Amino acid sequence: MAHQGKMQPPRARLKKRGQLGQWLERRFATPEFAGGMLLGLSAFFFLAATNTLAGWLYVISGVSFALMAVSFVMPRRLLQDVAVERSPLGEVGAREDLVVEVVIHNPTKTPRYLLELRDLLPPDLSLVTQQDLVLDAIAPGERFYWQYTLATLRRGVFLLPSIEIATSSPLGLFRSRRTVPCPQKAVVYPQILPLSQCPLLDQVGDDDVKQHYNFEHHYDAANEGLTKTLRPYRWGDSIRLVHWRTSARYGELRVRELEVTISGQEVVIALDTSAGWAAALFEEAVTAAASLYFYALKSQRTVQFWTPESGIIQRDRQVLEALAEAAIAPESLALKLPQTPVLLLTHRPESLAHLPAGSRWILWQEQSQGLPRSDIPGVTITGAEPDLVTFRGLLNQLQGRGDS
Repeated sequence: MAHQGKMQPPRARLKKRGQLGQWLERRFATPEFAGGMLLGLSAFFFLAATNTLAGWLYVISGVSFALMAVSFVMPRRLLQDVAVERSPLGEVGAREDLVVEVVIHNPTKTPRYLLELRDLLPPDLSLVTQQDLVLDAIAPGERFYWQYTLATLRRGVFLLPSIEIATSSPLGLFRSRRTVPCPQKAVVYPQILPLSQCPLLDQVGDDDVKQHYNFEHHYDAANEGLTKTLRPYRWGDSIRLVHWRTSARYGELRVRELEVTISGQEVVIALDTSAGWAAALFEEAVTAAASLYFYALKSQRTVQFWTPESGIIQRDRQVLEALAEAAIAPESLALKLPQTPVLLLTHRPESLAHLPAGSRWILWQEQSQGLPRSDIPGVTITGAEPDLVTFRGLLNQLQGRGDS
């Protein structure tokens, strides 16, 4: 009995045909509808000519095959002369618009017609998975700037690797496609919440070093310290801060802004990336870390950022890139925290036992399990499904206003 092989389902056969067509289109060319019709007619005329030996049928079939040969070769050659470049991408926050700009250049002395461009976008960057453009014509030596915007979905580092360019010019019988590598990295930062206050962060370092002088809270009595800058007098400024010599020179009152020293200003925002995070809670923790970091900068505190992978970093760009790349580690990591006061963002209650003096913590839990055993003050945030769009609950928690 003869062995019968398994028949492939129709959907699998169609998929293989589609893959073969894409391979031919990228390597050589594939016929358009008109090209397929002309190919069939040419084959019909050629077969009719061999049966009847009619010369005019040979001429028709020969001319048709010649046209198809030209249409098969020309699209590939036309695409090879077109240059495509992607401009460097800007840096945006999550749920902000990312501007993408592509430059199409025709360096030849002849125009190019009917160019189709497709930019395949990485997953999770936006709801849009690709952007298409049909360029009717581009003149010799011309540069065409294609610009579009994407509404980003989430933070991350995304690579936009290449752009596909296709054409069926000049006769529209065959289509060829070419992939042009033009990689650019898009860095999407986490959202930064507009914190007006954060009592927990303001307390970091208070346990071992007291504030000697706070310009914001004791401005009226300020008459010491190095002069940082001079500015025009505003209503409510202390008369003791007026710089009389400069005021006489400008003809208006000028007030000294003092470079005051606040001891205990140094703080490290530490993010625990160990395994065990719920994905939604980890995204909330990353957003909290970014918001706390920039709130500390706005409060004129010396702030650094730490994760087990990056160690201590301080430059704003490095911090934001580290937050964009932050991911949950595949295994539990030992926290070798710096010996300076830290604000630890974690999901593990056991990591709160050995924090440096003056530290604070924020603990995320999927379910309320009571306050962890720790002599160091902190905040516990619970919730299995946090609001990852507005982060309203997180904003209220960080500002010390509860969950409402």
